[in-house]
Amino acid sequence: MKRRMLLSMILLLLVGVAPSALAQDGHNHAAGDEHAEKAEHDDDDGHEGHDHGSGAGHDEDGDGHDDHEDLVQLSAAELAEFGIEVADVSSGIVETELELPGEVRPNDDRLAHIVPRYSGIVTEVRVHIGDYVKRGEVLAIVESDATLAPFEVKTLISGTVIGKHITLGEAVSRDGDAFVIADLSTVWVDLTVYQRDLDVVKVGQRTQVFIGHEPVPDQAVIGYVTPIVDEQTRTATARVVLPNKDRLWRPGMFVTAKVLVQQAEVPVAIPRTALHTYEERTVVFLETAEGFKPEPVTLGRRGAELVEVVSGLGIEDRYVTVGGFTIKAELGKDSFGHGHAH
Repeated sequence: MKRRMLLSMILLLLVGVAPSALAQDGHNHAAGDEHAEKAEHDDDDGHEGHDHGSGAGHDEDGDGHDDHEDLVQLSAAELAEFGIEVADVSSGIVETELELPGEVRPNDDRLAHIVPRYSGIVTEVRVHIGDYVKRGEVLAIVESDATLAPFEVKTLISGTVIGKHITLGEAVSRDGDAFVIADLSTVWVDLTVYQRDLDVVKVGQRTQVFIGHEPVPDQAVIGYVTPIVDEQTRTATARVVLPNKDRLWRPGMFVTAKVLVQQAEVPVAIPRTALHTYEERTVVFLETAEGFKPEPVTLGRRGAELVEVVSGLGIEDRYVTVGGFTIKAELGKDSFGHGHAH
């Protein structure tokens, strides 16, 4: 009996201790799991922190392109294929031109207004507008009112008949021109000079006259500038005398003239063909050991062919004079990728 009671008590003790032990053991496992999970999370955080640190450094330094200049590498064969020409920076003379409108006129110094010697009736007309006549040639016959005798009307110069104010049977007098004869071996070109340009247009300046886009083969100079300004147009006139051996210039033609108003020798002068716009800046493609790169430049005086560079190029530099559009196109292609051409 005592033994049975003792066994029962031991059983009860075992049952009472087991849940507690199991609970303790469960708590320890849970704590261990939590600790393990925390450690794993910490490892993840540490790993992520490392990744973020690497990413931050990557962003700060960029992908290696932020400080890398835009470059295009081309072989000698490619330069020849695309017609790209490279030259050393040098000094040059920048010529500034002013473009003015103008009109061709007969040379008044070689113009003859022919009038009859006496009043009378025209009995014969021998020439017409556009005819070429020689000095002393008879142009018409007029019967004098005073003597009723015929007399000849002759030209005093050789030239072209550009005016005819006489017809057969007409009564003529000394009050008006019967003929106008112009020697068109030279002509005047009267250029319109606006008020803003009066200070820069001067006698002796070299001028080139154009019909459309075609210049005359001979150079001319301004021989005269009117000392007054027209009250209606507020313009002055600059005059150029052009040779007209081949009768290219016809009175009445409208033309354009480029007047050389300034010449200046500058330390750095480059052709206009070397200038390009890249990323909203004026650039020249500079040759470097790594390739061609766009170099921003600041311009000074600008001529028809050469322009002055006041900053951006040195006298030891080499740059693209012709064909820079190819390099610009290569940079444009890579702007859709990494932004750099290699």
